[in-house]
Amino acid sequence: MAAALTEAEISAGLATLNNWTRAGDALVKEFSFDSYLAGVAFATSVGVVAEGLDHHPDMTIGWRRVTVSFTTHDAGNQLSAKDIAAAAAVDGLGYPR
Repeated sequence: MAAALTEAEISAGLATLNNWTRAGDALVKEFSFDSYLAGVAFATSVGVVAEGLDHHPDMTIGWRRVTVSFTTHDAGNQLSAKDIAAAAAVDGLGYPR
């Protein structure tokens, strides 16, 4: 079972990420793309990364945008170190928006 982060740990983790925000007990980021299919390809890449980490986000694919949201279910649907690490891995895919 994962341990929930403290408020200080959440703030410190967010400071290491590229434009992720906290929405309640989730880390959220919206990515913008030049086309719908570019967003779909990105969502597939996020899925591959998430599968490798065994930590899966909720994703919404819209027209030229994808929203990615991480929370840790086995930490009582709160934020854990898994969420910070997964968000950093998604940032590592190189999509700056």
